[in-house]
Amino acid sequence: MALSREEREAFLAQPRVAALGVAAGPGRGPLLVPIWYGYRPGGMPWILTGAHSRKLRLIRASGRFSLLVERSEPTPRYVSVEGPVTDITEPGPTAHRDLAARYLSGEVLDRYTAWAEAELADHVVVRMRPEHWTGTDLGAIT
Repeated sequence: MALSREEREAFLAQPRVAALGVAAGPGRGPLLVPIWYGYRPGGMPWILTGAHSRKLRLIRASGRFSLLVERSEPTPRYVSVEGPVTDITEPGPTAHRDLAARYLSGEVLDRYTAWAEAELADHVVVRMRPEHWTGTDLGAIT
């Protein structure tokens, strides 16, 4: 069963690892990679990625990207969102921690944040304006 807008947005707001997809050029399928992302219902999904990464080069060239999140329990459900990049900016001082806090907590979060701030200093924030949504809960149709 197709998900409503509110259901899609609530599902995307949960701390899930997304598959990021972006056009990889002529004669290639899309680049698909797992990624952490940030999102609040009604807002713009955002990611952190290296300023010199292949991923960012492809996002810049395409001007858009997709995110796909899924689960298998308690029912199979997925949501994908695709849209244009709205901006690419330097991360704020808490961006690495803010993003990681969706997935980690306690001492692990503290260690990750210290590592990310030291090792991922070249990262940028990429925001997307959601334009196309797809979402289905397959358990609702059985």
